[in-house]
Amino acid sequence: MHPDRKTPPQSVPVYPAAQLVATDGANMGDAISFASELLLDDVYELTYGSTQQRLSMLVSAQNAFEIAPDTEVGNAGARLHLDCALTFMSPDGQTTDAIVLVEVDENKNAAEIYVVPLSALSSRLEYRLVGIDTTTAHQKFAQVACVSFTRGTHITMASGEQRPIEDLKVGDRVLTRNDGIKAVRWISQTTVRAVGEFAPICISAGTLNNANDLIVSPDHRLFIYQREDHLGAGRSELLVKARHLVNGDTVRVQDGGFVDYFQLLFDGHQIIYAEGIAAESMLIDSRTKAVLPQELSDAMGDVIPGHSDRRHDGLDVSAPLLDRPDAAELLRKASMR
Repeated sequence: MHPDRKTPPQSVPVYPAAQLVATDGANMGDAISFASELLLDDVYELTYGSTQQRLSMLVSAQNAFEIAPDTEVGNAGARLHLDCALTFMSPDGQTTDAIVLVEVDENKNAAEIYVVPLSALSSRLEYRLVGIDTTTAHQKFAQVACVSFTRGTHITMASGEQRPIEDLKVGDRVLTRNDGIKAVRWISQTTVRAVGEFAPICISAGTLNNANDLIVSPDHRLFIYQREDHLGAGRSELLVKARHLVNGDTVRVQDGGFVDYFQLLFDGHQIIYAEGIAAESMLIDSRTKAVLPQELSDAMGDVIPGHSDRRHDGLDVSAPLLDRPDAAELLRKASMR
């Protein structure tokens, strides 16, 4: 892959800065801003009628972010600067993390500021700013983009054994769809609050011909081979994000409490089998690379063979095509023999 080649667009829900305003403190009356202008202990509230909008971005191999053409907010082609990570505390003592993105115009001036909440924000509720972090923003932003399985998920091994993901070790041999048997290169495990962008999606047993429930991160993509194109995608091989299948019944958001997330990394981006469903392994690109240990990141280099060649280009199904309550059922039928 050429170093300047961009990965497919990624979307995040954002609030424009004008919708999050200081109601108490040194910056009272001002909208949220970048780190150098913020002060701890200021109190912020969402303005009445605030709604999240979808910011679509492209990420280049040189760690550059820019706004994608299909965005709902912002100017397509404008650069985005990842400024900082913020931590707010509500009156009940709950903490909420957020990422600040700055849209930069052609003169390198700030054109707009966006807040990416990592858990839900409520209007008419005070949020006291208790943390401003300019050092780990990339890592926190990367965690949202990482595809993750949850504790208890059974992974199909080379022998056919169904092994819980928490029992896997580096070097274990896993069955992949395209490349046969491959060894696990790295395993990561994190525990986060199961809210907002970190609330997992549960695909109930039988929904996609799976024997057990499959619980994954919202943007985890599932591989579907259609024997008949019931969905109207125009091709047989599909990658579908779990969040786009949510119907409140057989596919639902598990919001609340905590969740243990596991990421599996191979030398290449793979399709593996989890609870019998073909699902992607961790994909390393300029956004997700920030979660790797420094020594592994350095060893993999800037352009990563097997990840950067984008072997699964063109398989993603757009959200509008899946915006129907029977999408999961259509995919189940389409994949049956």
